[in-house]
Amino acid sequence: MDRGKPGSKMHILSDANGLPLLVGVSAGNTHDSEGLKPMIEGHQTRHDPHNRRFFKPQRLHADKAYDRPDLRRWLRWKHIGVRIARKGIESSERLGRRRWVIERTMSWLSGYRRLSPRYERHPRNYLAFLGLAAAICCYKRLVRLTT
Repeated sequence: MDRGKPGSKMHILSDANGLPLLVGVSAGNTHDSEGLKPMIEGHQTRHDPHNRRFFKPQRLHADKAYDRPDLRRWLRWKHIGVRIARKGIESSERLGRRRWVIERTMSWLSGYRRLSPRYERHPRNYLAFLGLAAAICCYKRLVRLTT
């Protein structure tokens, strides 16, 4: 967190393959962990009416910025498995087998010319372009899988 930093941060919730499921924007001077609860709350679970089952996230992988006891308790209460790097215990050099997936997704979204330097003055416009870029990423993956 940099208190004097202007701008915005992208928050992205993705699946295990790196497809963006949910995108969000916050102020540049807020801590990363403040965006976790709204992202999890905003993610809608799927419902299968035939089996009467709900499909919800199984586990969450995150970096050291999200290592807070209250977030861990909240995720446990939501029955979501937690794999968050611990501050002072685990090395930050090892991103892990799954951490690179979200880094790749961030790279995909930052590759769009409209998003890398933020041209939009209003956050709702920037969020709209971010959502459009996420939809294009999903569409490109779908086309690649079906052809």
